[in-house]
Amino acid sequence: MSNTDYDPIVARATAAGRGGIGIIRVSGSTQALSVICEALFPGKVLKPRTAFLLPVRSAAGDLIDQAVVLKFQGPHSYTGEDVLEIQAHGGPAVLQMIQSRVLEVGAAVELRLAEPGEFSKRAFLNGRMDLTQAEAVADLIDAGSASAARAAARSLQGVFSQKVYEIAEHLTNLRAYVEATLDFPEEDIDFINDGRVARQVDDILKELTYLEKRALYGKVLRDGLTVVMAGAPNVGKSSLMNALAQNEVAIVTDIAGTTRDRIEHDIDLDGLLIHLIDTAGVRETDDPVEKIGVERTLQAVETADVVLTLVDGTDKTAVSDTAQTWIRNRLREGVTEVLVMNKIDLGVDQGKIPDGAVCISAKTGEGIDALLEKLKKISGNDIDFEGNFSARTRHLTAIAKAKSHLIQVQESLQSMTLELVAEELRLALNELGTITGQILPDDLLGIIFSKFCIGK
Repeated sequence: MSNTDYDPIVARATAAGRGGIGIIRVSGSTQALSVICEALFPGKVLKPRTAFLLPVRSAAGDLIDQAVVLKFQGPHSYTGEDVLEIQAHGGPAVLQMIQSRVLEVGAAVELRLAEPGEFSKRAFLNGRMDLTQAEAVADLIDAGSASAARAAARSLQGVFSQKVYEIAEHLTNLRAYVEATLDFPEEDIDFINDGRVARQVDDILKELTYLEKRALYGKVLRDGLTVVMAGAPNVGKSSLMNALAQNEVAIVTDIAGTTRDRIEHDIDLDGLLIHLIDTAGVRETDDPVEKIGVERTLQAVETADVVLTLVDGTDKTAVSDTAQTWIRNRLREGVTEVLVMNKIDLGVDQGKIPDGAVCISAKTGEGIDALLEKLKKISGNDIDFEGNFSARTRHLTAIAKAKSHLIQVQESLQSMTLELVAEELRLALNELGTITGQILPDDLLGIIFSKFCIGK
């Protein structure tokens, strides 16, 4: 923690605007809180976890409000530090006067206004919760549905973290197993050729794959599923957008390059929120405006949960065109790409349909239901997960990277040295550590907590 992390902080903990009750929250060291409490409530001993009805007065002694005052002693508090809560009437003027008064008396101990998410950040830094639990605080506040709220509450209770810790423990044991061979070569135990490493890697990959599915569903509960339609010009992206939206939300013409910018529309798929994004066609072009549209398409691909790569089923070169190469080069790890062959109403050579492709006609509607079912399956909406939890894009990326390191071991086990196996296992462990906050990439905390509201 930096020096500023030790400063006592204050902020309004309830939402802005009028309300029956508003809360001013202070967190800091025992010494700092003692100075503040004595200045606000002279001679009053505040027993921890006991409510007191006390007057809050200005420097001149004028009554600001009668408030319920609670003190929580660290480390048994939200932040792990001593915490003071002043629960007053929820008028903006009253709360502002109380906060100003607290800042005034707290100047002696360098009390300052809290930054967004700083109370939760301190809870994380002081070991009161891990990073997924801290993120769940914001998710619970922002939940837009009962399902999302329940999922966030489970993450706050540690359901997601516990699964990550369990898999990390299995990885740690496997890594120790491998490194034992490196440290004690005289034992002459060949863990690779006897199949034990391969079996354990396979088991851990299965655990990660299941966790990934649950995390994606948790992310969908939180944010919805972002589906980007991409491909070359005139393959039917805008027609598919209209078919899925069941509305004319995008302009459709026979002129290549009609769509120059992204078009967004939300649909409800059996309770699943899907953010549809139609994009400009991807191709080489000298048109400066079209170039901007192509780059925006590729930027949309980078933020997608699912990319529907459309091809013209009547075009014999479509499956290996430039657009697909550009699109795949911009996919994040763990993102699902679905190849969609459009215009099957015009005839498609069945022998040339790639495995996993979905064949549709955006014009007639053929295959649209199958595509929607595919999206439900990808999101996990077709699986009855017990104990859903909330998750975020960064969690999915970390799980995907951990899997890629294990897949590297799985595919190259016979040719890899034990040192390389141990290193890939270490890298996989580090990726899982970023989920819970045991490993902290540069600026990760700043990025996460800056999106919290002030007072949390």
